[in-house]
Amino acid sequence: MITIDALHQLKAKGEKFCCIAAYDAAFARLIAAAGIEVVLVGDSLGMVLQGRDSTLPVSIDEMAYHTRCAARGNAAAETPALVMGDMPFMSYGAPEQALQSAAALMRAGAHCVKMEGGAWLCESIRQLVERGVPVCAHLGLTPQSINVFSGFRVQGREAASAERMLKDAAAVEEAGASLLLLECIPAPLAAELSRKAGVPVIGIGAGPGADAQVLVLHDMLGLNERPPRFVEDFLSGQPGGIPAALRAFRDAVKSGAFPAPRHCYE
Repeated sequence: MITIDALHQLKAKGEKFCCIAAYDAAFARLIAAAGIEVVLVGDSLGMVLQGRDSTLPVSIDEMAYHTRCAARGNAAAETPALVMGDMPFMSYGAPEQALQSAAALMRAGAHCVKMEGGAWLCESIRQLVERGVPVCAHLGLTPQSINVFSGFRVQGREAASAERMLKDAAAVEEAGASLLLLECIPAPLAAELSRKAGVPVIGIGAGPGADAQVLVLHDMLGLNERPPRFVEDFLSGQPGGIPAALRAFRDAVKSGAFPAPRHCYE
């Protein structure tokens, strides 16, 4: 099984790894079978599966249900991936609430949890790690904050915003975060964050400088009619269908072919 330590070893060796956001047993099994190291059960299911216009309505019970489904499929693979469970909107507003929400996802089969936010998360991260819950801190475009950002906008383009993100990354790592996830930030900033971080950095719309890349399953299979700039359709033209598309994504990330300049923000 892929572990947090295995991801840290890949970063130390300078080897890229892959992550796919998926929500059920069948796809989780295929993802692990393709040699993709991380299955993210994301609150993006609110938009992808439920047809909502944001991730905000997703509940912790819904996240636990889909984590449980994905974990079962993942466990059936020869080499199971690491399962990361997303903590949904307002399920970790205070440390005690974060502990309860994380417990629900870990009991459902997650191996770590992901939370959106910067330095304000530090006390929750410390308490979770002390109690055996690995944490991935999500910086940059944090979809749960779209009403603050006035939509899905690239973050970190201004000097003050970039400096704040650098400080947040250092703070959450110091608090004990095992992983960082950067979404929709300029490629040079993501590369700098990845160089400075002592933990693996997963990027989405963050350029090739991150230690890993994540895409939503339905996006990389070409099912989004209006895909974001950072998305590539890996299914189109694949004679081997979905398993071949997953392997193509894996190979493109590990070789450095994805993301290409056209997928990046400057």
